[in-house]
Amino acid sequence: MLSVFKMINTAHMKRFFILAALFVPVMLSAQAKLSQTVINDFSARVAAHYQLPHDSITGYIAEQLTRSGNAGLDIDSTVFDLKKDPVALDAALKYLYQYSDCNRQRFIANLRSMNLETNSVFPLATYTANKYKNDTKALLDDKKDFLATYTGPVTGKKPPASIADVAAANQAAAVAESNANAASESNTAAAGNTNTGTENTANPATPATDTRNWEVRPLFQVRTPEQLVEMYGANNVTQHDAINLAGDKDGEAYVIYPDTDNELEVQFDGENGNIVTFSHYPSKWKSPYGIKAGDPLDKLAKVNGRPFKFNAFEWTNGGTVSSWNGGALEGKSVIVVLKANNTGDPKQYDQVTGDKTLRSDLPALKKLDVVIESIAFKAAN
Repeated sequence: MLSVFKMINTAHMKRFFILAALFVPVMLSAQAKLSQTVINDFSARVAAHYQLPHDSITGYIAEQLTRSGNAGLDIDSTVFDLKKDPVALDAALKYLYQYSDCNRQRFIANLRSMNLETNSVFPLATYTANKYKNDTKALLDDKKDFLATYTGPVTGKKPPASIADVAAANQAAAVAESNANAASESNTAAAGNTNTGTENTANPATPATDTRNWEVRPLFQVRTPEQLVEMYGANNVTQHDAINLAGDKDGEAYVIYPDTDNELEVQFDGENGNIVTFSHYPSKWKSPYGIKAGDPLDKLAKVNGRPFKFNAFEWTNGGTVSSWNGGALEGKSVIVVLKANNTGDPKQYDQVTGDKTLRSDLPALKKLDVVIESIAFKAAN
């Protein structure tokens, strides 16, 4: 009889192990991947809270995404649509977990405070806690360093503008400017008619506030020159030959606001995406990653998060960044050409010229006032 019980127990144990072998991989798989429904819910709630003024959670996430180089071409566009960027979405969850002091229960409480669906909270908590369970110390150390320079949330943002939004804003700005000019001319004429030899005391018209749209992200949505004209007006768009770094013709390019500090070049590259280039400064454009022409070498290195390499000056492709050294701008399709403003001292300048590669933290560069001469951003269609 005892042997019979042993046989039954053995059979039960075998079935138990078989069932465990079947279900454990499924459970682990479910924790290793988020469903699209959960992703969409998290993305939507982050976007909603990012529109709230002084929102501490999304403000923290957005600033960390920017500093880490996971913000994409435009931080606002990325935060408003995390579901389209798996890398940024994972990073956002990591920084929310960091914001929660790497504490699972606090993380869950923060998810609930963002009004996520109940069925989304547990999968997000399990996925994130498992993914970063071995990074707790590094995340907490990074948070300590981050908070030492963090100045608070910058939220209350509006969703990124569409082509139609840009066109409408710029057309309204043109009308306002025209009305302001007309008012100024009218005031001047009226003052002239009433002037009887005394000093003209007419108050000049207050210049119209510049309400044009300066977002760069919509330019990556453009597919035709006609759309550029629709957005910025025929008088503000010209066409010329695109010239590559070697000085050779490389197709056609379109210039917005030509011959001004706000001049910007757009080149259509078919399926490879649009290329947007800044080479004038100071400009009003809200450039990707917060870097633009005229910015100093130190700022570029700070955004990248580490020193990078570039070709020495006065040589083939001189001043062009050749490697981001695995920094935040690595693989982001950012092309930068640097220039040195202080070239009067041959002893200093000769150290950074010729057929060689330089590191951005080379001491000799500090006295040369090295800045960004031009910077191009590329986004796939």
